[in-house]
Amino acid sequence: MDAALVTKVLVAFGPALVLLFVFDRLDVFNLISSRDIALLLGAGGSLAALSFLANWRVMDGFPIGFSAYSRYVAPLIEEGLKAAPIIGAFALNRLGFKVDAAIAGFAVGAGFAAVENAWYLATLTDANVSAWLVRGFGTAIMHGGATALFAVITHELTERQAETAATRYRFNPVLFAPGLVLAVAIHSAFNHFPSQPLFIMAVTLLLVPATLFLTLARSERATQQWLKSDEAAHRQALADIRAGRFGETAPGLAIQAIAARLPPARADDAFTYVELKTELILRAEELILAAQGGAKDEVGVAEKEKFERLDALEGRLGKSIVAAISSRLAFTRNDLWELGRLRERADTIA
Repeated sequence: MDAALVTKVLVAFGPALVLLFVFDRLDVFNLISSRDIALLLGAGGSLAALSFLANWRVMDGFPIGFSAYSRYVAPLIEEGLKAAPIIGAFALNRLGFKVDAAIAGFAVGAGFAAVENAWYLATLTDANVSAWLVRGFGTAIMHGGATALFAVITHELTERQAETAATRYRFNPVLFAPGLVLAVAIHSAFNHFPSQPLFIMAVTLLLVPATLFLTLARSERATQQWLKSDEAAHRQALADIRAGRFGETAPGLAIQAIAARLPPARADDAFTYVELKTELILRAEELILAAQGGAKDEVGVAEKEKFERLDALEGRLGKSIVAAISSRLAFTRNDLWELGRLRERADTIA
């Protein structure tokens, strides 16, 4: 491999991947794993391959010329494809914090840009290093930034859903539309300046990272505030349960009504289930806040054993009773996301 090709490869792939690494290091909560980032990169790459086929087939049906197609049709197809895994992640409650959403979106866009640039490296062998500077520092950053901003805006619009009872959640596609419109607009604007590549590269390189850095800084402060609030609420709830005051609350009375219809042993399981689930959610919040503060507080065997007990309780109670209890407890999607992250870490314990 000659020096010129090495330079082209580094410029084509380096900027977006380096920026993704920087964003990940700035995530003080560190709740999106390297494995998840790799999967998102792979998903973005696969979508790039799919977009080549989609653009090729669709362009035949739009006799408007390549320039108009690249400005108005291709951005809609490509941003729609890149949005798909992010929409799926929101629907499955895999993105809890705004910083996670931004990193996930940028990872999908970076993977998309990497495969796109790999294809162009193989086909445009005569392109000089200047052209690859534009693609690496301009196009690739645009792809990552557009999808990251889509994810951030979607997180903002779905935040109220995440803070309400998880049992009331209903997937609402309308909430994804504003972010997608913005992503398409950014992509389209970028493609409007093919004759001024250095200008649009400079604007992209300036605005995209700056916007995302500001978003991450704002998100960290807001996230810490609601985490502390949730931790205090769950700590008080757990204290009430252990002190016997839970039965005097509306959720406690509802759980008593459910337990009254069960055999005595199962009735005890119902209250044990409530206590253990609350304890684990509180533990998840303690660990997240400890990580944010730089403290070393690791998941251990105790958490793994508690999840095993929780699973055993769910098995004994049955799905219908667990669903009835969960509907009365009103744990939020944020609570369940925190619980899911803790379970993933506990599952790695030998």
